[in-house]
Amino acid sequence: MRTQVVIIGSGPCGLLLGQLLHRAGIDTLILEQKPRDYVLGRIWAGVLEQDTVGLIEEAGAGVRMRHEGLVHDGIEIAFGGVRHRIDLKALTGKSVLIYGQTEVTRDLMDVRDACGATTVYEALNVSIHDIKTEHPNVRWRADGKKFEVNCDYVIGCDGFHGISRQTIPAKEVQTYERIYPFGWLGILVEKPPVSDELIYVNHERGFALCSMRSTTRSRYYLQCPIEDHVGDWTDNRFWEELSRRLDPETGKKMQTGPSIEKSIAPLRSFVAEPMRYGRLFLAGDAAHIVPPTGAKGLNLAASDVGYLSRALVDRYKANSDAGLDAYSQRALARIWKAERFSWQMTNLLHLVPESRGFDQKVQAAELQYLFKSTAAQTALAENYVGLPY
Repeated sequence: MRTQVVIIGSGPCGLLLGQLLHRAGIDTLILEQKPRDYVLGRIWAGVLEQDTVGLIEEAGAGVRMRHEGLVHDGIEIAFGGVRHRIDLKALTGKSVLIYGQTEVTRDLMDVRDACGATTVYEALNVSIHDIKTEHPNVRWRADGKKFEVNCDYVIGCDGFHGISRQTIPAKEVQTYERIYPFGWLGILVEKPPVSDELIYVNHERGFALCSMRSTTRSRYYLQCPIEDHVGDWTDNRFWEELSRRLDPETGKKMQTGPSIEKSIAPLRSFVAEPMRYGRLFLAGDAAHIVPPTGAKGLNLAASDVGYLSRALVDRYKANSDAGLDAYSQRALARIWKAERFSWQMTNLLHLVPESRGFDQKVQAAELQYLFKSTAAQTALAENYVGLPY
């Protein structure tokens, strides 16, 4: 078996890259360890930058997104019981689109199916070989049989725990990491959102976020101790705690109900450098993770795909390696800016357990400055809507 590019991982990062390459006439094979339904069952965030939206449309998967997505021109930050609006559109000329990452995945799966490109689900024991040569190959097992494909390039889109980064010798990659001492407890509920825009809450009891997936489905989050388990939180306990952290007006408007999904996500900042080893390239969570506070996770993966898809098209259409040679450096320059912003937003909005009076006073001063400074709001808005690439 032979193809030009093997993509490991069928999350939105791998699917988006596969579809962009397919539309450029480049043969791809996607390998996914999990079943298709499992991939579609993942509950992820859904704040899309305009450039991410553009790439999804370029991949031919934007019809439903444009019809069902919610355009947001601003966000709100609540502090001291008062909500303050950051007008993204007025400050930057850009908006964001609210459309669930699960729906992005579904749309990309559908267009890949429609064009007949191959995705192998439940590909087990995937291994990457000869990656430092001009003829790498990838092996796996499926349905009790062994398979092998030869290719020109391997793209690792298989997440933090995937095989791609693990294939690179430890001495060839440098990692940087910060583990946060709290998590996000999130629930999904079939109720209309409490607000037309996202509300980020800084409260003395901890961070909260009021988000949504559609006009009828809401997503809410609470900062919780990292030691907590989902079973510790009944729906009633969640709603009671969320009400304590919201301003009175928002609390009265919020519609509660039984959760249809509930989970706790740890917060981590992580970067691996470089993002290339031989003919293996890393993209998305395989190379970097950000805390969700800045809404950068999927958008960073999309920018990786943007750089990498153009580089591969140049390689096959113009016989130029310049884009591939520059990929890691270009992607990392943007990644570290997003890491900085996500770290900054996390520290600005959360109750950090080890913080004491001085740190809390500085946090309050920074928020008060933000609310009164157009320059500070512009800096936040520029990063939130996404830096160019």
